[in-house]
Amino acid sequence: MRRRDVVKAGALLAASAWAPVAVAAQGSDHGARIKALIGRMTLAEKLGQMTQIPGGRQKSLNSRLDAAMLDRVRKGEMGSFLHVAGAEPLRELQRVAVEESRLKIPLLFAMDVIHGYRTILPVPLALAASWDPAVAEAAARLAAEEAWAAGLHWTFTPMVDIARDPRWGRVVEGAGEDPYLGARMAEAQVQGFQGADLAKGMRLMACAKHFVGYGAAIGGRDYDSADMSTRTLNEVYLPPFHAAARAGAASFMTAFNDLGGVPMTANAPLVRGTLREDWDYQGLIVSDWNAIKELINHGVAATSAEAAALALRAGVDMDMASATYSEHLGEAVAADATLLPLVDQAVGRILAAKARLGLFDDPYGFGDSAREKAPLNRPAARYLARRSIVLLRNEGGLLPLKPGAKVALIGALADDASSTLGSWRARGQAEDGVTLRAALGNAVEYQPGVKPRGSDGSGIPAAIAAAKRADVVLLAIGEDYDFTGEARSYAEIGLPGLQIALVEALKATGKPIVAILMGGRPLALEKALTGIPAVLQTWLLGVESGPAIADVLTGKVSPGGRLPIGMPRVTGQSPIPYAHAPTGRPANPDLSIDSARYRDVDIGPLFAFGHGLGYSEVTYGDLSLSAAEIAATGALTATVAVTNTGKTAVDEVVQLYANDPVASVSRPDRELRGFVRVTLKPGETRTVRFTLAAAQFGIWQPGKWVVEPGEIKLMAGASSADIRSEASFRITGSATGDVPATSLATGVKLG
Repeated sequence: MRRRDVVKAGALLAASAWAPVAVAAQGSDHGARIKALIGRMTLAEKLGQMTQIPGGRQKSLNSRLDAAMLDRVRKGEMGSFLHVAGAEPLRELQRVAVEESRLKIPLLFAMDVIHGYRTILPVPLALAASWDPAVAEAAARLAAEEAWAAGLHWTFTPMVDIARDPRWGRVVEGAGEDPYLGARMAEAQVQGFQGADLAKGMRLMACAKHFVGYGAAIGGRDYDSADMSTRTLNEVYLPPFHAAARAGAASFMTAFNDLGGVPMTANAPLVRGTLREDWDYQGLIVSDWNAIKELINHGVAATSAEAAALALRAGVDMDMASATYSEHLGEAVAADATLLPLVDQAVGRILAAKARLGLFDDPYGFGDSAREKAPLNRPAARYLARRSIVLLRNEGGLLPLKPGAKVALIGALADDASSTLGSWRARGQAEDGVTLRAALGNAVEYQPGVKPRGSDGSGIPAAIAAAKRADVVLLAIGEDYDFTGEARSYAEIGLPGLQIALVEALKATGKPIVAILMGGRPLALEKALTGIPAVLQTWLLGVESGPAIADVLTGKVSPGGRLPIGMPRVTGQSPIPYAHAPTGRPANPDLSIDSARYRDVDIGPLFAFGHGLGYSEVTYGDLSLSAAEIAATGALTATVAVTNTGKTAVDEVVQLYANDPVASVSRPDRELRGFVRVTLKPGETRTVRFTLAAAQFGIWQPGKWVVEPGEIKLMAGASSADIRSEASFRITGSATGDVPATSLATGVKLG
C-alpha cells in the first residue's frame, strides 16, 4: 500500500500481524552495485537480463546447454535459465557467466518445483485439504532444500489463484475456492520456500502466480478469458496475492488470461498500478511461458515489438521463453525513448532479486552434489500425505477396517505408481511411488477391474468375483495424474472410462464398499457414490501415497483433512462456491416456490467446503464473544470449546465463518474468517480463541475498503454446511483502509 494509507489502516489492523508489502530486495551496497552495473550495460545486455531461456525441457533438463548457448551467456544475452538442474552442471554454467562474461553478472536458475523436487509430496490442493498452514510450509521447505542442493534458485509456486470451477485442470495446483484459506496457504508456502533470509540457508525464491483472475476462466477452460466485477476481483481473487506479497514473495508471475478484455501480461492498471504502486511491491515480475508473444494472439498487439512494449509498460520485468524482449524490445525502444527508463527499472529489479539471493556475494552458494544424492525423505512425505486425506462419508462406522476382515482391493489406480506423483513432478520418478496395493501387500486380494480411462471392461468379472469373496471392498477410482494440470480442463468431471460400470457392478454384489477417490480435483459423483457407505478423498499424495492411505484405512491415524473446495453433485452445478450471496429468492427445497436453484438436482454440493470427518464425534460448546460492540477500528475475541466424545483420538478443524446480514451491498451467507486444526484425545476438551479485527469485515467499495456500522454474525462449526453455534456483535462507526479483508490473518490461541 502507499505509505499515506498505512497510517489510515493502522488502527484497523490492531489484532492482525502486518508488515509492509514492499520487498527489501537489496542493501545499500548492492543498490550502488546495481546502479553502477546498469550504467555500464549496453541495451543488448539489459535485454539479456530481462530474458529467461529454456535450457532444456521438463522431461529433458539441460538438453539445450550446447556451445551456442554458452556463447550467449558469455555475451550477456540472458539473465535466467529454466528447465535446468544439477549442482555440477549449474555450477559450471554459473562459472561461465561470472568469469567469462563482460559484466560477470550471475544467472538465475529456475524450475517448476511445485510439490517436491526429488521427494514428491501431495499436490497443492491436497496440502490445502490439510487445513494446516504448517503442512504447506513444511512441504515447501523440504522442496526448497532438495532443489537448492541441485543448484536451483527459483521456483514458480505458490499458485494462489482462487479456483471455484473444478472443470479447470489447474485446480490441482492451488488451495481451492476460498480467499481466506488461500491467503493462509500462500503465506505458509512463501515462508517455507524462502526462509527468513534468501541469502542464507537452503532456500528458493518463491513466485506468486498467476496475477490475476486465471482461476476464473470462463467455463473452467484453461487460458480462456475471465470477466468479473471489481468487487469480486478485490474481495476474492486479489487477497491471496496481497498476503503472498506481504509475506515477502520475491517474485510474481502474470497470468495468461485476459481480464475484461485486457490480457494480464499487458494489464498496466493491475500490474503496475495495483501491484506496484498501490501495494508498493518491488519484487521481480515474470511473464508466463511465451505470454508476451501471445499478446498478438490476444489481438492487442500487431507486432512483436508492440507486444514487448505493452508488457514492459504493464510492469513485466522478465520474458519467460518467448525471446520477445531480447529480439524485439530494442526496436520498440528505438521508436520510443520513454521505454528506456522502464527497461532500467526492470533490470534493476532482476539484479535486486539476484542480490537478495546472495548471488553477487557468492554466485556458487547454491548446490551441493552430496546432498543432491541424499535419499528421499519418506517419513516427511508420509506425514504430509496423512494430513491431507479427507473422510467424506463413514456410514455404520465401516472405517477403520475391522481386524481380520477379508478385503478386496479393486481399481487400477490402486496400483498406479506414476499417478501417486501427480502433475508437476519435478525430478520425481514413478518407481519412487509406493502404491496402495504395495502398502497393503498380501493382506488383500487385488484386481484392477478397469483402467482409469479406456473401453476395456474385460477385468470386471474378476473384480466382481474378488468382491464376492471379501467382507469389504476397497475401490480405488478417479482420475490418473494426467487428467489434471495445465491444459487439462474437462467439460464432464464424472468418472472417466468404464469406471462407472465397475462401480455399479460392485454395488450389485451387496458387499460394503469403501470408495477411495484419487485425482487432482473434486469429481461430480453423486450417482456413483449412492449406496456406498464410506468415501475417502485421497487426491494424489506423492511417493508415500499408499502407506498414508493404509494408515487411515486401518485406523493407525484418524483422518483430519477437510475439503478446500466443495464437491459438486453433477458437473452442471459447477461452479458452486459456498460463499454465495443470498439473492432475492434464495434456494428453496420446495419446487413449487421459484428460487435460485436447479430443478433437477438437490440444492448445494454433494460435500460442502470445509467438510470432513474423523473416527470420533466432536461436540461444540456455545460461541462466546469478548464484546457485544466494538469500534470500526477495534477488535474482539470469539471463543468456543470443542470436545472429543469418542474413544479415539481425532483431529478437528474448527472453522469460524462471518456474515454481515444488512450491509450497503448484498453479502455472502457466510465467509471463512478463521480456522485451526486441533488434536483431541478421547474425552478431551480444548478451547479455541479467535481474535479478529473489525477490518476483517471490510467491504470493497470503489478504491477502498470500508468497515460499516451494523451487526456481524459469527458462526463456529465443522464445515460451511455444519454450523454448531452462533453469536452476534455490532460495529459502531465506520473506517476505511487499503488492505483486503480476507488477506488478514485471524489470531488463534488454544487452551
